Amino acid sequence: MKKEDILQLARLSRIRLTDAETEAFVGEIDSVLEYVSVVNTLTGSGELTKKPGVRRNIFREDVVTNEADSYTNKLLEEAPSVKGRHLTVKKILQAD
Repeated sequence: MKKEDILQLARLSRIRLTDAETEAFVGEIDSVLEYVSVVNTLTGSGELTKKPGVRRNIFREDVVTNEADSYTNKLLEEAPSVKGRHLTVKKILQAD
């Protein structure tokens, strides 16, 4: 892969690369792509079937751990704009 290709990939990925990093990738990218192609051949050959494993619920029960309104006043003090006990924000949607 050429340096221009690496720079184009970096632009598309929105990644800033230094000249040294670009030069390093020119040498390394071919070996990375070769490795990925080896992995594809290992997993892509033969008849593989996907079987789901045992499913179990890993979620915990929701439990309230603080008293009601214990953080309200602190939050309202930090807010830039408040009306009563509510935060006020700029309107971004318009009703038709």
